[in-house]
Amino acid sequence: MSEYGQNFFDDAVIVALGSNLPGDYPTSAGLLEAARERLSGVGLQVSRASRWWRSHAWPDRTDPAYLNGVVLVETTMDPRSVMAALLSVESAFGRTRESTNAARTLDLDLIAHGRTVLDVAGLMLPHPRAHQRRFVMGPLAEIAPGWVHPRLGETAASLAAVACIGPDARPVPGLQND
Repeated sequence: MSEYGQNFFDDAVIVALGSNLPGDYPTSAGLLEAARERLSGVGLQVSRASRWWRSHAWPDRTDPAYLNGVVLVETTMDPRSVMAALLSVESAFGRTRESTNAARTLDLDLIAHGRTVLDVAGLMLPHPRAHQRRFVMGPLAEIAPGWVHPRLGETAASLAAVACIGPDARPVPGLQND
């Protein structure tokens, strides 16, 4: 597993970060690093961060490639408040929602909030498609391989091995998320 026990993963609040448009930053990596730093200002203290991973855009591979990562955060906020905080950070970094799966400056997804299973308007936990995405499960397996998906009962490491969306996702050598 890691130096963290299973109880740590049971309580983990997991956020995925992604970008394929740098916005006001020279690179998507710079934008993602600034966004990661901004999380603490909205009550989400980053405790662990994966490396940055690159993958082709999905579903339209002609869009710019994505840079993605995952962080574990500590917070006292409930899931809806975490989601509202993430949306406020996205907005601050120029995120617009004109069409589904469009290129974007910043995408912040709440992947899990502890062992919470939730399905309400605007929020489903765990994230309904994260387990299919190598660009989410790969980075998550890097920092929390023993995290167990609350609905599927599979670990992050096992889900990363079979994720079918973004199978080309790989860590970017020399580009750290720390």
